[in-house]
Amino acid sequence: MIPVRGYEGHSVGVLGLGRSGLATARALAAGGAVPVCWDDNEDAQDRARVEGFLVADLSKDRNWDGIGCLITSPGIPHLYPAPHPVIAKAWDMGAVVDNDVGLFFRSYGTPEWDGFDILPRVICVTGSNGKSTTTALIHHILQEAGRDVQMGGNIGRGVLDLEPASDGQITVLELSSYQTELARSLAPDIAIFMNLSPDHLDRHGGPGGYFAAKSRLFTAGGPDRSIIGVDEVEGRYLAAQLRETQNSGEPVIRISSGRKLQGDDWSVFARKGFLAEWRKGRQVASIDLRNMRGLPGAHNHQNACAAYAACRSIGLAPRVVETHLASYGGLPHRCQIIAEKGGALYVNDSKATNTDAAEKALLAFKNIRWIAGGQAKDGGIAALKPQFDRLRKAYLIGDAAEEFAEQLDGYPFEICGTMEQAVARAAADAEAGDVVLLAPACASFDQYSSFEKRGDAFVAAVNSLND
Repeated sequence: MIPVRGYEGHSVGVLGLGRSGLATARALAAGGAVPVCWDDNEDAQDRARVEGFLVADLSKDRNWDGIGCLITSPGIPHLYPAPHPVIAKAWDMGAVVDNDVGLFFRSYGTPEWDGFDILPRVICVTGSNGKSTTTALIHHILQEAGRDVQMGGNIGRGVLDLEPASDGQITVLELSSYQTELARSLAPDIAIFMNLSPDHLDRHGGPGGYFAAKSRLFTAGGPDRSIIGVDEVEGRYLAAQLRETQNSGEPVIRISSGRKLQGDDWSVFARKGFLAEWRKGRQVASIDLRNMRGLPGAHNHQNACAAYAACRSIGLAPRVVETHLASYGGLPHRCQIIAEKGGALYVNDSKATNTDAAEKALLAFKNIRWIAGGQAKDGGIAALKPQFDRLRKAYLIGDAAEEFAEQLDGYPFEICGTMEQAVARAAADAEAGDVVLLAPACASFDQYSSFEKRGDAFVAAVNSLND
C-alpha cells in the first residue's frame, strides 16, 4: 500500500466504495487522514463499516464539516452527462475533487528516494484499445529481463494498493480516460498514447472531451518521453504538439501498425509482420513478429511497438526485448490461444464486446469458425461485412443470434443459443488449419455477468472437448 501524503489529521471524503474506493480509504488512513466514506449502494457501505471506516451520507451538508477534499472513484461522472450529486455538493462546499491516480502521484515520491542509487520510474499507458495488453506486455518484458517492476491501475491492483517505490523499481500503470481526466497530479516518466476510437462519449461530452481526457496525461503530466500512436489524426496532432513544446533529446517516439513512418525522429512501426526501429533516418533494429503466438494480428503488433519503445526507453537492448516479446503468452480473453485440437486453433477474445474489437480479431486469423452474439449493440455486425470472407461459418449465441443471422447476408451460419452448443458444433465442423474464434461483438449481459465469465465458459467448453 502507498500511504497518502499531505492529508495527515484531515478528514477526506471518499465517494464510491468498490475496489479502488476501499483501497483509497485504506491508503488515506495509512497516511494519517480520516476517510469519510459514502456509496449509494448499501452493501458497499456495509463493507466499509466492516473495515472500521466512518460512513456518512455526503449528499447532506451536515456531514461536510472539516472536509476540504473529495476523492471519487473513476466510474462516477463528475461533469457529463451530469455531475453526481455528491460531487456537485463538494463544489458547493468549496472542496477540491480528485481521484486515486492524483493521490498516487502526489504520494509516490518520498524523502527515502534521496538514498536510492536509481530513481524509480513510472510508465503510464492510455488509449482506446490495447491498453491492458500493452501494460501487461511491458511488465512481462521488464520482469523477464530481471528488472524490479510492478503493474496496476486499470489492470490488476489499484494504484494505491501497489507497493511503495524501491530503489530502481519501475511501475507500469494502465490508465483509462476516467482516471486521467480528473487526476489533479500527473507525473509519468514515460507516457504511452495507443490510439483513439469513439468510446465513453456520453461521459466526456463528445469525442473532443474524450481526446482531451486522454491527452491530459501528456499535456498536464509532462513526461520525459512520450510514445504516441499516430495511426489516427488525434495521435498525429498530439505528437506534433509534444515535439514543438519539448525540444531537448528525443522526447517523442512515434509508433504505427501498418505503415512506414517518415522523418528523422525516433519511430517504431510494424509492417507485414515485422517491427522496425528507426532513429535519425536509419534503421537500428528489426523483429519478426509473425510467429509470436501471444501477439496475433495487426492490433497486437501495435501493442508490441508500444511495449518495445517503452523498454528501449528504459535501456533494454533490441534482442533482449525480442526474446521476451516471443515468450509473452497473452492476457485472458484478449485473442488468447486456448488450445489446438485436431489441427484447429481455439481462441478466446471475449473482450471483443463491439464491432471495432471484433474486426481486429477477425483480421488476425483466416479460416474462422466464428462464435458471435450476446447483447447486441447499435448496428449489430453490419460493419463487419468486409471481413465475412474470412469466415468458414458463424455459430450464433444469445439474444443477438436472429439479428446477426440476417446480417450475415448469405454466409453460412448456425443458431446455437448457448456457448456450450456453439463450441461443440464448431468443433464438430472444424478441420486442420481452422480457427474457432470467440469474438462476440456484443455485451455479455444477456447470459453472463461479465465478458470474463463468458470467456471462462468458452474455455471450459473447449477444455471439455476430446482431443
